[in-house]
Amino acid sequence: MYSSVIEEIKSRLDIVEVISQYIKLQKSGANYKAPCPFHSEKKGSFFVSTTKQIWHCFGCQKGGDIFGFVKEIEGVEFGDALRILANKAGVELKKQTPEAVQLKTERERLYEACELAAKFYERQLEGSKAGLEAKSYLLSRGLSELSIKDWRIGYAPDSWHGLGNFLNSSSYQNGEIEKAGLAVRSETGSVHDRFRGRIMFPIFDFNSQVVGFGGRITQAKSPDDAKYINTPGTILYDKSRILYGLDRAKVEIKKKNACILVEGYTDVIMSVQSGILNVVSSSGTALTLFQLKIMKRYTENLILGYDMDLAGDTANKRGIDLALSEGFSVRVVRPPYEGKDPADVIAENPEEWKKAVLNTKSIMEYYFENALAGNDTSTPEGKKNISKLLLPAIKKLDNQVERSYWLKILAHELDAREEDLRQELKKVIDVMTDTDLNTVPQKTAQKPRIELLEERLLVLILKYANNIETVDIGCLVLFSERAKEIFSALKESPLDLDGRLPPEIKGYYDVLYLKAEIETVEEKEAAEETLFLINEVKNLKLKAELEVISKKLRKAEQDNNAEAAESLKNDYNALSKSIFNLEHSDKV
Repeated sequence: MYSSVIEEIKSRLDIVEVISQYIKLQKSGANYKAPCPFHSEKKGSFFVSTTKQIWHCFGCQKGGDIFGFVKEIEGVEFGDALRILANKAGVELKKQTPEAVQLKTERERLYEACELAAKFYERQLEGSKAGLEAKSYLLSRGLSELSIKDWRIGYAPDSWHGLGNFLNSSSYQNGEIEKAGLAVRSETGSVHDRFRGRIMFPIFDFNSQVVGFGGRITQAKSPDDAKYINTPGTILYDKSRILYGLDRAKVEIKKKNACILVEGYTDVIMSVQSGILNVVSSSGTALTLFQLKIMKRYTENLILGYDMDLAGDTANKRGIDLALSEGFSVRVVRPPYEGKDPADVIAENPEEWKKAVLNTKSIMEYYFENALAGNDTSTPEGKKNISKLLLPAIKKLDNQVERSYWLKILAHELDAREEDLRQELKKVIDVMTDTDLNTVPQKTAQKPRIELLEERLLVLILKYANNIETVDIGCLVLFSERAKEIFSALKESPLDLDGRLPPEIKGYYDVLYLKAEIETVEEKEAAEETLFLINEVKNLKLKAELEVISKKLRKAEQDNNAEAAESLKNDYNALSKSIFNLEHSDKV
């Protein structure tokens, strides 16, 4: 039953369509490729095979089927990946089956708790006096009835145990409510609601499941009350990896090839309400590398919908510097009304926001404009301040041509020599944060030479099956058992290999098959390289035999066994001659 459900899901879903919902794939021959979403790289080492319905990154070596991809990209266990893909495929998972019961993980329980909480808050917005007052406030801010309902905005009653009692009555324990980020445990051990007397904005993950909340206070009781509080980090919610509204905006971001980033929930909602759909929010946090990598799955064009402070090391500026260093093209929306958020601008005049989105400036234009406006270019002090502000931003640019362009502009504005500015640019220190350091690819251990040879030889034979005729299976004694089994199967027949290989080596074969599909070597060159590789294999085999004889010879000499030593010397010399001839011959 369990395996049949998996196979049914696989039969209904195409791996290219599933992965395309997460990252931007480009056609590459019969397959698709992209920069790998699981490690930092500029080129595309990530490939998806349409024939094998698998994916593999030849950089970080991760790979698998659609279930493996969803587990990796979503950071979930198999049971959760099964539910996500079953939902996409329209396959019902019957809860009464033992497999489904077993797969009901803690994560699923927390998803259900968050979903119930969202429904509870929605009802409170419509069914309580305080909730209706909160709704009246939202309407006064310009949100429509449809937007309030569509984005599932709710209200948390000003009660210590309102939500907790509701979830308790639905069989959720206080520990689970706390783990979902919906409750707080006091020093005495009692548990109470985290959100009280607040307008509640559900936060959705990529699959539109509620994973957390942002709560806006309606009436502060003391100056210390925070305007907004968010769900803390849970196994469902990590604010550094969530972009509010992305689940709705991803298609439009791809379509427009640009992502508009704003600061708040209402900025996103009001922008969508006005017809601008490719908009997300980092929910008041500084833009992180994780968020940028998620964004890069859809576009490399980022439009900022909030003011950028060039002076000082602000959190927003660090996030934008990170975006520039990751190769994003960054532009800025000039606010139509000074000091107003997009939500306020849209509430007064939606057309003003639409015009502003169409008339953006590059981040460097924006930086130059601000730096030059605040300093005198005719004085040494002014020149120094301007260069101090702009050179770090220029250094963050990933593209060298773009760097050179802005250095020329800066040299012209300051009436300075470009060479002098380049010298100053070298003095600018790049500071890597802990988050940045975590993304530096770790060096992987080099594969043994014999393993590299066997993989390359298999790839060339899978690419051009006729080359198998030149392979003597007997010379492959140093190869792994899985490689020998594939060679034997290919020797028997290159057709229908899938059905003749044992399941334990099927994954290894699939990766080699994908590698063969994207291989660009011509047939004649492949034949020549195949002969060279076979030569190398024979050479390694002879050297391994020579090492064995060498050890036996040393032992015979230590034991003063002259007869055995003489025989072994003859064998050693004969093998050495064979190796010499092999290394100095163009023939196999």
